[in-house]
Order: sequence, then C-alpha cells, then structure tokens
Amino acid sequence: MEPTYPWGGRSVWAGGSDQVMVNTMDYVAVATTGNATDFGDLRHSKSDVGGLSGYSRGLAFGGEGGTSSGYTDEIDYVTISTTGNSSYFGDMSSSKYGIAGLSNGARGVMCGGRISSITTNVMEYVTIATTGNVTDFGDMTVGRRHTDGVNNLTRGVVCGGQETSVESSNIMDYITIATTGNATDFGDLTVGRRYVGAVSSAVIGVMFGGYTGAYRNEMDYITIDTTGNAADFGDLTVSAYGVSGSGNGVRGLAGGGFTTGSNGSNVIGYITIETTGNATDFGDLTVARAQTASFAGD
Repeated sequence: MEPTYPWGGRSVWAGGSDQVMVNTMDYVAVATTGNATDFGDLRHSKSDVGGLSGYSRGLAFGGEGGTSSGYTDEIDYVTISTTGNSSYFGDMSSSKYGIAGLSNGARGVMCGGRISSITTNVMEYVTIATTGNVTDFGDMTVGRRHTDGVNNLTRGVVCGGQETSVESSNIMDYITIATTGNATDFGDLTVGRRYVGAVSSAVIGVMFGGYTGAYRNEMDYITIDTTGNAADFGDLTVSAYGVSGSGNGVRGLAGGGFTTGSNGSNVIGYITIETTGNATDFGDLTVARAQTASFAGD
C-alpha cells in the first residue's frame, strides 16, 4: 500500500551555485534540528534546478549546466532513504531552467521555465516510480520561470515567477495532478516576486523569499483546495532569493539562497506549516549555495 500524505522524514538539497555551480547533495532529518550531512553527488554540477519527490524517490531536473555550458533537459533521481550519487532518469522535452515541480506521490509535474530566450508555459509529467522521458500535461495560464509549486495529493499550485514581460509575477494557477489539461487561475501572491521557494502540507501551501529588485523575506500562504489570494504567514530568518523548500507535511524547511549579490547562504530555517509565524533557525547546509533542487521522502 502506498503511504498517505504527508511523507518526508528526510529532506535533500541538490546542486545549486555560490559563484560556481556544484553537484553537492546534502540532507537533514526534518523532525530534528542541526546541520546537514553529505548525501552524494549529482551526475553533473548545475544550478537553477527543479525538484520534486514521490514517497521514496527524489527527482532533480533541468537547470543551467549539466553536460554543457548551457541548459540541460536531463532528469536525475535518487532513493531518498539511502545515500549515494544520482542516476539518470530520462529527459524533458527541451533544455530549460527555472522550473517548478509538483507531485501527488505517484506523478511528478514539471511546470514552466526558460528555454533559450523563451519563457514557456509548458507543463509535462513523469511517473516517479519508473524511469523514462516526459509526457505533455498541458499549459500554465501564463508562461513563467523561477517559480515554485505547492501541492497535496490532489491539486498543485504554481506560484509567482518571472513572465516574459513582467519581471516579478504575482500569478498563481492550479492543476489537478492526476489528470492532464491546462491550468486555471487560483489568485495572487501578496507581492509579485521571482526566484520564490515553497513548501506545503496536505492543507496549506507556503511561499517564501524571492526577488523584486530587492531581496524578500516575506512568507505567504494559501489553502490549497480553495482558490483566492495569498495571505501573510510571517518572515524568513534572512531576506533571500533562490531559497529551496521541502518538508514532511508538518514542518517546512527553507534552505540556502542568495543573500547578497551572487553569494550563496548555508542557512536552513523552519516553520510549522499550519501555524503562522516567523521562521526559526534549523542549522546549516554543508555548502552555501542557492537555486538548488529540493525534495523530501522516506
């Protein structure tokens, strides 16, 4: 029998950059506090990577770097309960970066991103427990990159990002993950921002950090199964963008990010997802960096 949501005893951060791109992966036990431990290496160093998970397997997809100096279409995977280097999963439909990941545990959906000079609205999906290339899912309401997503077992919501002509978007749209089709408007973030991070429970989605010409520490939240605008949740421990979130459905973690220029942070903060308030210090990543893939599982 498949486990029910939430799952995520262990959170993993993969790749990222701090002046240079890295292939580092590290992990923490979500229910504790403390510094991260080395997990293994991605097959290639890359940044601006998307991430999602299903029960026991984590996926890191796309990004800048990989096998060339440009962008990659490759998907890597790991078994979250073990440690070790990532393996090849399959390919997306094109090389791109700044992609949001959603999952209902069985299916993973990859949303938006930038392809060369084009910001795309394409969504595509994989069955997480198998390996192979993506299948088309549908289109977002507006093409965006540097977004993130929240989800429960039924619905996924893609939040914020950067449009072709709008640098910091407040748009949120949603899908039913088990079906295919185009996204529907959900509502607006409290502040439009790109390079946003996110984490969710079965009920609440929390979006944090980002950039609007300034580094942001705001956290917003929504009730995933409704529609409407986001409300204020509290503040991160630091103002940052490119922060990556994961958790166990009860506790949410926000790791890394750019805090000044292109200098990455090693800070991990945590929240109780269904209680509003400011984040609390959790510990440190093994390597300071931003724009990592992040995912959690058992």
